[in-house]
Amino acid sequence: HVQLVESGGGSVRAGGSLRLSCAASGYTYTSLCMAWFRQAPGKEREGVAAIYTGAGSTYYADSVKGRFTMSQDFAKKTWYLQMNNLKPEDTAMYYCAAGGMGSCLFRKPSDFTYWGQGTQVTVSS
Repeated sequence: HVQLVESGGGSVRAGGSLRLSCAASGYTYTSLCMAWFRQAPGKEREGVAAIYTGAGSTYYADSVKGRFTMSQDFAKKTWYLQMNNLKPEDTAMYYCAAGGMGSCLFRKPSDFTYWGQGTQVTVSS
């Protein structure tokens, strides 16, 4: 049973930075698709970034390209989302998700099997 635990959320002013962490446990797969999603009140959950652990390939939503970077420490089974130049529109609950390698193809929420509990990011103007 895969468990994901996020941390690192908080409140910052526009232009600030945060680093989210996602610690995974309980899996034996060598290749996964790990992703970060976010959901603001009244909005649908949207993909922010994803990484295919086998090759290290990364994917980003257009809205965060150049500002967010997803990385991994496979030995620690921890994935990170470095968020720079944060904007008020980045305010949301951020979730870590894990799925099989096929999940990285379309990166829809329904493609992912395991989810963390979420960590809140609030950006004030």
